[in-house]
Amino acid sequence: MSPTSTAAKAAASDDEWKKLGQVCAVLGSQWGDEGKGKLVDILAREYEVVCRCQGGANAGHTIYDDEGKKYALHLVPSGILNKKALCVVGNGVVVHLPGMFEELDALEKVGVDCAGRMIVSDRAHLLFELHKEVDGLREAELSGNMIGTTKRGIGPAYASKATRNGIRVGDIKNMETFAEKLKALAADAGKRFDGFEYDVDAEIERYGKIRERILPFIADTVEIVNQAHADKKKILVEGANATMLDLDFGTYPFVTSSNPSLGGVCSGLGLAPNKFETIIGVAKAYTTRVGSGPYPTELFGDLAEDLRAIGYEYGTTTGRPRRIGWLDMVALNFASKINGFTHLNITKLDCLSELDEIKIGVAYKLQDGTVTTAFPASIEELEKVEVVYETLPGWKSDISGVRDWKDMPENAKKYVQRVEELSGGVECRFIGVGPGRDAIVIKP
Repeated sequence: MSPTSTAAKAAASDDEWKKLGQVCAVLGSQWGDEGKGKLVDILAREYEVVCRCQGGANAGHTIYDDEGKKYALHLVPSGILNKKALCVVGNGVVVHLPGMFEELDALEKVGVDCAGRMIVSDRAHLLFELHKEVDGLREAELSGNMIGTTKRGIGPAYASKATRNGIRVGDIKNMETFAEKLKALAADAGKRFDGFEYDVDAEIERYGKIRERILPFIADTVEIVNQAHADKKKILVEGANATMLDLDFGTYPFVTSSNPSLGGVCSGLGLAPNKFETIIGVAKAYTTRVGSGPYPTELFGDLAEDLRAIGYEYGTTTGRPRRIGWLDMVALNFASKINGFTHLNITKLDCLSELDEIKIGVAYKLQDGTVTTAFPASIEELEKVEVVYETLPGWKSDISGVRDWKDMPENAKKYVQRVEELSGGVECRFIGVGPGRDAIVIKP
């Protein structure tokens, strides 16, 4: 058998991708860590341009090649394993250049040729060590009310962008003005935080050396991506983080600092909304969450521990153990409304294989007794909801070797079909049954 698996070949059939159209976005629908990277990696075989549009190194995507080799990506788009794909880091991403080059060097070291295959928007904002320092100081200030950030400096970098004293990738072309801007940024942070320590001169010197390496990567990605679209090239957008962590729509303030929903894709890439033909929402067959914040379907005790162990639920970026919960259809349908999902990718269905019964959260009961399928804006209200569950029978058999829908156990099929029904008919086209690139079932 060739290294390219039967399932991957099936997934890459011409008819399958014609249905998905020229422009496809793969977005997280829960609290992140849904397994977006794997689907992007599989889809990237058929797409010529693969883009990141928001977030930064707080995103962690674990993907596997045909030989089962594991790659943990953070800033580099998951399409990097496709030698024919151009990888684009869009204007909405915050970029820590030393970290990006460490990631590229690590990929090169294990045989992934990245030369000439990635570009970075000249409009993207730079993330510096000072932003990481501020991130830690800010979390310390919050004490018991910590957001639970990755402490990668993402929030402070976006804050610099919003307060208009940020520094963009294109600014590094002129080191004189770059140095002035970085000194002003450091001075501002020094005024705000006691205990802030930062050697700005050393950082300027460091970026003077980085400058020569980054220059070939810098590009007008808005022009390039739109020209690619005009040239009928296939464009794939890889979301980072997820809708329930969206700055506007998530469980604020326990959210990320960007918009991982479709609106953030458009503003973070410069590709108009009417160009998106397919929007795939990625959802685990259960849910996980890293960090603080309300989480209505959260599980505790032995069941949570078992699922965490089976699914190896530890953050790709931080290594933190993830909180575990049942699938929450209120949250998933909320995400679907915001993004306009055309398809769903259900991941890690295999992790539920040993359960006698499986629950799905279908509604929330509020404090006044009202039952609702709307997702509350108030975290105080969300923390007090009682979840209304529907219980389905388990299938009690290993599905990790299944590659064809017809071979799925009936109760596994019923679970997927029930998710489709509860989502208002959004098709669960892709079903993950294991970590490998080939461990995916395409539902006909």
